[in-house]
Amino acid sequence: MNMQSSAPYAAMVLVQLSYGGSNILMKIALEKGLNQLVFVVYRHIIAMILLAPFAFVIESRKQRPPLSLSVMIKIFVLSSLGTTIHLNVYYAGLAYTSPTVASALSNVIPSLTFIMAVLLGMEKVKTESPRGWSKMLGTAICVSGSLVFTFWKGGYLFKSFENRPLINIYSTKGSSGEYRHAKENWIKGAALILTSHVAWSAWLILQAVVYKVYPARLSLTTLICFFASIQSSFLALCFARTPAIWKLDWNVQLLTIIYCGVVISALVYYLQTWCISHKGPVFVAMFSPLLVVIVGLFSAIAFAERLHLGSMVGTGLIVLGLYCVLWGKGQDNSAAQKPDEGKGLADDKTLEISINDHPLTNPDTGERK
Repeated sequence: MNMQSSAPYAAMVLVQLSYGGSNILMKIALEKGLNQLVFVVYRHIIAMILLAPFAFVIESRKQRPPLSLSVMIKIFVLSSLGTTIHLNVYYAGLAYTSPTVASALSNVIPSLTFIMAVLLGMEKVKTESPRGWSKMLGTAICVSGSLVFTFWKGGYLFKSFENRPLINIYSTKGSSGEYRHAKENWIKGAALILTSHVAWSAWLILQAVVYKVYPARLSLTTLICFFASIQSSFLALCFARTPAIWKLDWNVQLLTIIYCGVVISALVYYLQTWCISHKGPVFVAMFSPLLVVIVGLFSAIAFAERLHLGSMVGTGLIVLGLYCVLWGKGQDNSAAQKPDEGKGLADDKTLEISINDHPLTNPDTGERK
């Protein structure tokens, strides 16, 4: 394998490492007092400032159609689902659970998106073909795995690598372990994260509709960041009125804001779109379970996180279901390209919408992120 052919693989590993870093940094920053509404505002302002010059220079006026009221409303709703609702609910759930849980549950997004696409008639399921059954079975397994992950803990499977966390992100009062278990509510946290993924799946569906009427990707991303910053600013004025929480100091909170705004919103988005253009969305989605391994190992060592039996079984079912769905989608793509190679590109637009996961095509987050 030469350097050119291995570049997409290296890029996707870097993408998953970047998302793992954002999940871990966000968990630490939230425990240290970072307000999630303030974070979302600052993050999207940074992303907007970074992306706007590139959108203006790279995309000509011919690529940027005029903004009608109808298009503006669609972009506004798109921003509400994929950024404002998704991120704020996701980070609320992350505060009650661990980065490992959040990373594992992100694998249900392809199945949730597939269900929505079928209900809206954007995805066809052929029950007489193996690929159709693979997609339906994979969706059922994935959803079942998420329910097992959320509601069945069943005791600990094994102890952590460390008796005490190397990085203590919890209160120093009393035992850190006692405080952690009092603070954590895995069922509540997992339920909030799953709710955020429903909004993200709806964002993926609506993205296809908006992109047809406004095909300037960088400009669209900039507008999404603009509306997201306004929406989150309004929420922050209602629920985060304390002026002190807007103050930025040289600490982990500021590092998290800069990291997510620059690395996730700019670099990761570019790498993902580049990999999709070269290898297709199925290739990109295949790397999503790597995030669970990266975050799980780091959390077990640094945070002394102990994994539940139900969490391990649920994660296995989610990954199994994910690959069943991806296999079916891959077969759909191959079948579409056989009769007419020229039609494959058009058919792939539906494929990209249906299987992308939590952080794969989010132009301003990426989270699973």
